[in-house]
Amino acid sequence: MPASPSTARAINDRLALRLLQQDGPLTATQLKTLTGLSRPTVADLVERLQDAGLVKVVGESGSDRRGPNARLYGIVADRAHLAALDVRTDSVAVVVADLLGVTLAEATLPIGSDTATEPAVEQAVALLERTARAAGTAPLHSVGIGAPGLIDPVSGELRNTTGLPAWHRGLVKVLQQRLPATVLVENETNLAAVAEHRIGAARDRDTFVLLWLGHGIGAAVMLDGKLRRGASGGAGEIGFLPVPGTSRVPSALNCDGGYHSLAGSVAVCELAADHGIKAQGPAGDGEQEQYLAAASVVRSALAADGPEGDAFLAALADRIALGAAAVVSVLDPGCLVLAGEVGRAGGDTLAARVEERLARMSPLPTEVRAGELGGSAVLRGALLAAREAAQEVLFAPGGAGVR
Repeated sequence: MPASPSTARAINDRLALRLLQQDGPLTATQLKTLTGLSRPTVADLVERLQDAGLVKVVGESGSDRRGPNARLYGIVADRAHLAALDVRTDSVAVVVADLLGVTLAEATLPIGSDTATEPAVEQAVALLERTARAAGTAPLHSVGIGAPGLIDPVSGELRNTTGLPAWHRGLVKVLQQRLPATVLVENETNLAAVAEHRIGAARDRDTFVLLWLGHGIGAAVMLDGKLRRGASGGAGEIGFLPVPGTSRVPSALNCDGGYHSLAGSVAVCELAADHGIKAQGPAGDGEQEQYLAAASVVRSALAADGPEGDAFLAALADRIALGAAAVVSVLDPGCLVLAGEVGRAGGDTLAARVEERLARMSPLPTEVRAGELGGSAVLRGALLAAREAAQEVLFAPGGAGVR
């Protein structure tokens, strides 16, 4: 049954808005070409979107052209403001952006391990509020949060996970209660995969596995363009994967002895020390310091002119390939992205070494790529999630007003 005129208009408007956001600004002629709609239909939808305050004229396509078709139309970026949070064990990072994803303000706050739950939550909330004020924004429309741990696939809530601070769950609940905004929470590694898929190393791949090389180890599974979270939300918890080369096996409450013990940031730094490779700059005991130190020793090894650096990189590639081979054997993703600061620091050199080892261990051909976004991937993914949530409201039929 053909769509009603109102439904057809809504579909056309939404398509035009998506194109303007992804590829804009665009002229009416370009919109006509990209949508396949007639010129009168495009003229009508542009007028509707301008009246709704979602689109405006932002310039002209060339000084030698005049007339309606030469006008460049773009999204009204300040129609909605978004925020993204990267919640780690000992810190929170915040970015506030407009509807086009342009950063307006950002900040990071360390939160000590001895900080009680309520003060930690209040510090994180205050950081978000200060950052939003610094951006000069109206009330936030949507907030995306990336956090370690499991997300309940039914309720969408962050589950209570052993070893993670209680303030993580408290922060999500408080933000959902206080803010007149949509507040979404997603596993940090899944958000990194979304970012690498949309704007990073996996832009041309709808099926791949992202391996997060950070303080801990995690994986995100993207199949046919969709994240696969598993029955309990725990797909990709490969830090618990039993692997050879450790002194014991992991338990349900502790991933020590699993893949984490071979490829987490502490293990990477210890492996580097065994090969005489030192981190650049002071080392610390915090999660972020250890994470950056692991990336630093990888860069040092790449820069070293001698056998020590080569031996370290070879050993590191062997360790990464051990866990990756299990994932490849089960999922056959065809592509593996080494993400986080360690993956980016290793670049194409480390990726090539891991690919060569995988080729020896598995009959399934797997391309290995270095992530392009580093540690910012979680924030970028959270911002993309917030933007998607805003679009669902603003770009929906009758949804032109910001809540």
